Amino acid sequence: MANYEFPPIGGGAGKANLCLLKQYTGRDDLVIDVLTSAPKPGFITEKFADNITIYKVGLHKKNLHFWRKGEVIEWLFKASRHYRKLLNANDYDLAHAFFAFPTAYLCLRRAPKLPYIISLRGSDVPGYNMRLQVDYKLLAPLFRRIWRSAAAVVANSQGLAELAKDFTPELDIGVINNGVDTEIFYPRPAGLPARPVKALTVCRLISRKRIDLLIETVAGAKALGIDIQLNIAGEGNLMAELKSLAEKVDAGERVNFLGRVPAEQMPQLYRDNDIFIMSSAHEGMSNAMLEAMACGLPVITTRCEGVEELIADNGIVVERPDPGSMTKAIKALADDPARYERMCDASVSRAKQFTWSYVAEQYLDCYHAVSNNRSMANE
Repeated sequence: MANYEFPPIGGGAGKANLCLLKQYTGRDDLVIDVLTSAPKPGFITEKFADNITIYKVGLHKKNLHFWRKGEVIEWLFKASRHYRKLLNANDYDLAHAFFAFPTAYLCLRRAPKLPYIISLRGSDVPGYNMRLQVDYKLLAPLFRRIWRSAAAVVANSQGLAELAKDFTPELDIGVINNGVDTEIFYPRPAGLPARPVKALTVCRLISRKRIDLLIETVAGAKALGIDIQLNIAGEGNLMAELKSLAEKVDAGERVNFLGRVPAEQMPQLYRDNDIFIMSSAHEGMSNAMLEAMACGLPVITTRCEGVEELIADNGIVVERPDPGSMTKAIKALADDPARYERMCDASVSRAKQFTWSYVAEQYLDCYHAVSNNRSMANE
């Protein structure tokens, strides 16, 4: 496995990688080496389990949740050397790359000898991140080479797969969703939302997440007399700007910036809130949304990838990403206790359909298919 993000660096992709490793721990039919990153210079080898070893390429990382272009180049340059060493020292059956770029770029040159699978995560799909539009155009030929040379390309939601098909219509893009650990993320006792209504969002504080929209929603709700508190869990390069906005729109006392919350505290944080709210322009499939659902929170979200699979009778999808529409959705739940309770129950039921054990088995099926095709080609 290769992934340029891994906890504590990055977001959902690193978390998904970690959850897969936990599912594969102790299997006698699977040996995994993971090549990833670390926030400080150096090269670290960690034994995750008897059958899993993690190799971390250290970087001069300024922000754990935001990648500068220089940091991406630094990781590629350093990781390429270690990737070659690992391949020369081991007889692998396949490589599994999280992100088509930069990660799968490591796999491209060795593709004739070692097949690789790509897990598309979001920002590696052209059209996903508005901040990267120029980069998408410049790197489009390289992206197509990487995708077309892969033995399999898999997206983590149907919406992301459709976005990927817009870029490479000729490819068969599979879908393997994210999962959630329902033994850790479980619901609180049933009950109506408190006053103020506590709305939680969990994300990196970057432009794509549109946290400014949520802050303006709180200000609008306050003006209409809706008693709401917004709790924001996460770090990012927009922290200072967003705090300034909260004060500017007179919502400072109703917006709490919690910063980075340790993973072991997250289940209780979800249970301490009433609603999960998200305003992303794009997602692959939100891990945080799945976790919130498993903890029994109804969801209010803007339309983005992953929503099609996750939201039905357990939430409200806001089609117009503006404060007025978001406020209307919050009011609809706060004023209808019976509907709120139904959505709480529906969230728990829906989350149970997305387990990491099922995700792990789907990837194993993919591994076996690629490995078998390789064996047949070599006969």
